[in-house]
Amino acid sequence: MRPKRALLATATLAVAGALTVGMTLAMAPVASAGTTLRAAAAEKGRYFGAAVATGKLSTSTYTTVLNREFNSVTAENEMKWDATEPSQGRFVYTGGDRLVSHAQANGMGVRGHALLWHQQEPGWAQSMSGSALRSAMINHVTQVATHYRGKVYAWDVVNEAFADGGSGGRRDSNLQRTGNDWIEAAFRAARAADPGAKLCYNDYNTDGVNAKSTGIYNMVRDFKSRGVPIDCVGFQSHLGTTIASDYQANLQRFADLGVDVQITELDVMTGGNQANIFGTVTRACMAVSRCTSITVWGVRDCDSWRGSDNALLFDCNGNKKPAYDSVLNALNAGSGIPNPTTTPPNPTTTPPNPTTTPPNPTTPPPGGSGCSASVSLNSWTGGFVATVKVTAGSSGTRGWTVSMTLPSGSSVTGTWSATASGSSGTVRFTNVDYNGALGAGQSTEFGFQGNGSGAGMTPTCTAS
Repeated sequence: MRPKRALLATATLAVAGALTVGMTLAMAPVASAGTTLRAAAAEKGRYFGAAVATGKLSTSTYTTVLNREFNSVTAENEMKWDATEPSQGRFVYTGGDRLVSHAQANGMGVRGHALLWHQQEPGWAQSMSGSALRSAMINHVTQVATHYRGKVYAWDVVNEAFADGGSGGRRDSNLQRTGNDWIEAAFRAARAADPGAKLCYNDYNTDGVNAKSTGIYNMVRDFKSRGVPIDCVGFQSHLGTTIASDYQANLQRFADLGVDVQITELDVMTGGNQANIFGTVTRACMAVSRCTSITVWGVRDCDSWRGSDNALLFDCNGNKKPAYDSVLNALNAGSGIPNPTTTPPNPTTTPPNPTTTPPNPTTPPPGGSGCSASVSLNSWTGGFVATVKVTAGSSGTRGWTVSMTLPSGSSVTGTWSATASGSSGTVRFTNVDYNGALGAGQSTEFGFQGNGSGAGMTPTCTAS
């Protein structure tokens, strides 16, 4: 369970974010009224998900409702920093892997939650600061996103980094104090580690147009203008007895920036207005073509972090509440996502590695049968992350090697989607088994993290 926090004046509750591979469900050729939440959502090209505590997967009432009603799951705690890296450099994926296995066996997508959050940092990270924390933070993002590559459709890369109140500014935290570009650095590292996942920013008290949501809006607009890889924004929507009148308009203004919007942690205080608010949120999502998923934070009332609020769609015995009917009716009455492009993964097979053919390669193929490489850097004092794009020439490749000379005093500390020979001076990076074969003009990416400076590096590519 996540730590409880007090209701704010707006009756909106704060918690950690939640999101998991970024695929849009295919719409059925002929729509019919779905009789479960998962069927109704899938017919409209969307996910309807629930936050899951893996310890409850052995409870039959819990899993009966979960498997019948939801086509997406989010780990309540099992993928957060304190769970996945309890001591520096020691990664533990037992809980998250169990949830992924359950999802694959039951035809569900997975939202990853959350790579970085100022709360639920492990103790060793809480005591760090500056460039040491920045390096540890980037390494954590890289390692966890790489582990779940191809299994998670969306990640909450950064969670709750904006402050409450009227400033619309960033929250003070040890992460923020590593430099104002820390969010950008995290998103770039996540993209390099898993090019196929949707990368999301997630926060609470952003349900309407207010100072906080506008601060996030401005960040997203800036990221989009500069090519920072952000694909979606999560709205937690922990609601009380009212809902902002401009809820839908707020979702739409973010969608108009060119990102997906997702309801990530929905729950609503019990009372006479509960069913209406659940229905209003669902109708708002269905009316915004880029609203791709709704996730409720828990399965039954007794599983909710909100205790006696009875804030979910099922009672503890698994019985449907009036709010359930309100949501189901709204899903069935809503519009589908136009031209969904991908389908959910086959639950019995491992999804293909997404780094073999990254989307929308932009570098034109060089002439001849060789390959070309380009590098982009995200740097901070004392360290950097390099993302290298390899593009095949007109004859394609069966394998490739990229050579790069690091500045004096710099060294490679970690590599993904390639094998490094050496760690300083001239370093050779060779493809791994899944990304060596490229068709003519096709591209792939690999990355590495380093100490020191990465300035002035020029990659050269040799194809085989």
